[in-house]
Amino acid sequence: MYPRALYLALLGLCLSSFTAQALPQPNRPQGALTAAGATQTRPAGNNGNGNGGGRPGQGGNNNGNGGGNNNGNNGNNGGNNGNGGNNGGNNNDDDDVDPQVSLTLDPDVIAPGFANDGQDVPVAGQVASLTSTNNFINFCLLSDLPLTNGQQITGGSCNPAPIGLIPSVENMPSSKFVNPPNFGTIKANTPFTVEMNIQNMQTGFFANAQKNYFAAPQVLNAQGQIQGHSHIVIEKIDSLQQTLPTDPQVFAFFKGLNAAAVAGKLSAEVAQGLPAGVYRLTSINTATNHQPVIVPVAQHGALDDAVYFTITEDGNPAY
Repeated sequence: MYPRALYLALLGLCLSSFTAQALPQPNRPQGALTAAGATQTRPAGNNGNGNGGGRPGQGGNNNGNGGGNNNGNNGNNGGNNGNGGNNGGNNNDDDDVDPQVSLTLDPDVIAPGFANDGQDVPVAGQVASLTSTNNFINFCLLSDLPLTNGQQITGGSCNPAPIGLIPSVENMPSSKFVNPPNFGTIKANTPFTVEMNIQNMQTGFFANAQKNYFAAPQVLNAQGQIQGHSHIVIEKIDSLQQTLPTDPQVFAFFKGLNAAAVAGKLSAEVAQGLPAGVYRLTSINTATNHQPVIVPVAQHGALDDAVYFTITEDGNPAY
């Protein structure tokens, strides 16, 4: 038997230990969260298990301890109302997305003028413009036509690409043929060179016409000039006095001028020449993805050139 004093000492020690363990522990903040560069603490919720809060360390965590959309109500308002929930998670994720790959329209590029149909000051004969509050981003849904999608679709299509960058009036391009001269004469079936002067345009830029046709916006170089290329088309006509419109599907010669201009001049060889007749020669100046060049004002001089010439069997003028 142990002495009475030893029993009492052991009994007192057990009671002290039991009391210490039974006392409530003080609340401690859990999950230090960082949002918008500031570190703060908040109590965890009821240990929600939803996908709340975004990436770990950027507001909320994967276990949803007060930071999730699904468990915001159970997280002592630490979810939707907490800085670590939507604000610290989803918004940070959006900010990290490159706007050029995002599927969301950035409010900074919405053109409010597109919502005006132009009839607030009507002009006789003027029609109302189509309007949009979202830059016509889903315009092609209004049509049954297929998307252009980089292809030359002969049956018609809808192109979702924006127009792109438009130059200043000082940088509007223009061209003028040097050869053949207007009303000049060339010998039949004899090679000749088409020459054209061009200005205010950086030539030598062309995309794959079979895969990237109209597939990207017009762009400018560092000097504010359109980057693109030109084409020439020669059409046979009945006479120099012809007034009937020609058929755009019918032409005698077509050539893309893909090389960069040399001393401001583009050229193309008509290697086989052409049969005797009367012809119209026209330029088609385009941006990189083959769309006709776009300029900033409606009232401007011609951006392309056209000349008329004849081809005779002996090369002597017929008129």
